[in-house]
Amino acid sequence: MTTTRREVVKGLALMPALGLMPALGMRPARAAEVDARLARATLAIHAAGGPQRLEVELAETPAQRRRGLMERDHLGAEAGMLFLYDGLQPPDSGFWMYRTRIPLDIAFIDAAGRIAAIHTMTPCDSDDPGQCRAYPAGVAYRAALEVNAGYFADRDIGIGDCVSWPGAAASCVAES
Repeated sequence: MTTTRREVVKGLALMPALGLMPALGMRPARAAEVDARLARATLAIHAAGGPQRLEVELAETPAQRRRGLMERDHLGAEAGMLFLYDGLQPPDSGFWMYRTRIPLDIAFIDAAGRIAAIHTMTPCDSDDPGQCRAYPAGVAYRAALEVNAGYFADRDIGIGDCVSWPGAAASCVAES
């Protein structure tokens, strides 16, 4: 699961209630059903080699951020998930890979729209979320972008490159 530890702890409190859903004639939403409800956007990463465009799903609510890309077996080559926050997130806040099957790169994006940190995250196959490694940002961030592992390196995208998407408050341009 790709989310902050704080959000996961809140989400774990709901797990006993989820066990009652079948008895009440309810079922949890399947990953495909949840994914279909996410808003989508095209973003651009302005790097030295020119702009790279990605089709991203937007994780805008705490529930969407908790779910992230977990339980998916595939992510398109030019696809990703953009995690959006209302305020600046602290450097010790980060992500982990509980129930996430795809190796991912994550770029933490600052308030100006620039990539401030990049990490590669490996799947965690443990049934115990406490056994999954955390990937703290190490920098304050306003958004985070997850893509397939190797995406940033393959396209020479790095720290300081600009990320823009519809409705973004910051509108940076590539540095010359």
